[in-house]
Amino acid sequence: MAAYMIFTREGPVVDQAALDAYSGMNRSNAGGFMQDYGIKPLAVYGALETLEGEAPEGVVLLEFPTAEKARAWYSSPEYQASAEFRKKGAPYRALLVEGL
Repeated sequence: MAAYMIFTREGPVVDQAALDAYSGMNRSNAGGFMQDYGIKPLAVYGALETLEGEAPEGVVLLEFPTAEKARAWYSSPEYQASAEFRKKGAPYRALLVEGL
């Protein structure tokens, strides 16, 4: 069953250089992430319309073949190394949602 990782940026960027490093590391690992974990980006900071509640600063939506693959990717040494830069760059919330 497909699973989705959702990242919402919950506040302003505080360290653009850190976010640039995060993006660069993820781009350089993208091929391996696709092959090893089946990751498929569905939305990356696209146009956002808030219909209810407070709007996040931005949203990233990633699809995985299973929740296990999503957890494995998130916990991987490669992603965790880049995640440290994301955490320095801006406040985020990360969610894992299983599909139907």
